[in-house]
Amino acid sequence: MKISLFPLGCCLAWAALGAAAGPAAAAAPCAVMSNLSYYGEAELLNADGYQRDQCRLDLRYPTNRTGFATLVWFHGGGLTAGKRHFPELNDPQIAVAAVGYRLSPQGKLPSFIEDAAASTAWVIANIAQYGGDSNRVFVAGHSAGGYLTAMIGMDPRWLAARGVSNLQLAGLIPVSAQVTTHFHVKKLRGDTGLQYRPLIDEYAPLYYCASNLPPICLITGDRAIEFKCRVEENELLAASLRTLGHPHVEFYEMGGFDHGTVGEGGLILARQFIRKICAPAAPLKPAPRKPVTRKP
Repeated sequence: MKISLFPLGCCLAWAALGAAAGPAAAAAPCAVMSNLSYYGEAELLNADGYQRDQCRLDLRYPTNRTGFATLVWFHGGGLTAGKRHFPELNDPQIAVAAVGYRLSPQGKLPSFIEDAAASTAWVIANIAQYGGDSNRVFVAGHSAGGYLTAMIGMDPRWLAARGVSNLQLAGLIPVSAQVTTHFHVKKLRGDTGLQYRPLIDEYAPLYYCASNLPPICLITGDRAIEFKCRVEENELLAASLRTLGHPHVEFYEMGGFDHGTVGEGGLILARQFIRKICAPAAPLKPAPRKPVTRKP
């Protein structure tokens, strides 16, 4: 689905987004826990200083309610740059875990994927103590962060190594993610081909298409100004999942947004997706009773 949100429309959409939360939500109290290590001390005994410093997350959560959803957010930066930050989700009723992870070249393949899985497993294991629902943990990220989202959400081995199933996730929201093998991962594995030559191997989310994956919301920018092939490969992922029988696949191409700006613009759709998945199911209406006619 292509939706158009050009500069003026984008501003109006963001204004509507804030208004939709209502004054109570806008004033909702929250707490922030900073610099939390998502690896245990036993795991860090042989870790270097870089891993100890980098493998941390910040958690922002509402303090006026329990059972809330949580969004685990991975920043972009081509797996070589970037810092953890809270995305402007504009919904204080949803907790956000902003994750830092090891970056190449200091972080070796597949450390950044392992960190994405470890941080997500930590949130699932610990969010209840802050009032959240461990069954309402969503994973999202922009660009390289979207790639990490799709990898740990679709390839079960990464979360399984942490004692968690990827099927426990409430939903996946990759924003402008490369879903063939990431171009930097190709380099790290010795591939000397052109950047836009697609490769689908064990490090490609597309390789793990299945019908039983968590609900997924794929968001890209406008194909006219996005990274080359980024929209088309996400379309292929959506089509493949639907063909295999996946019951909940959403795909959005945001008109007027490029690879950078869709990182923020896509949060409009991310918030809607989380609310949709968490909405209570409508009660089934009883079938109308047929009048009974008695024979004399």
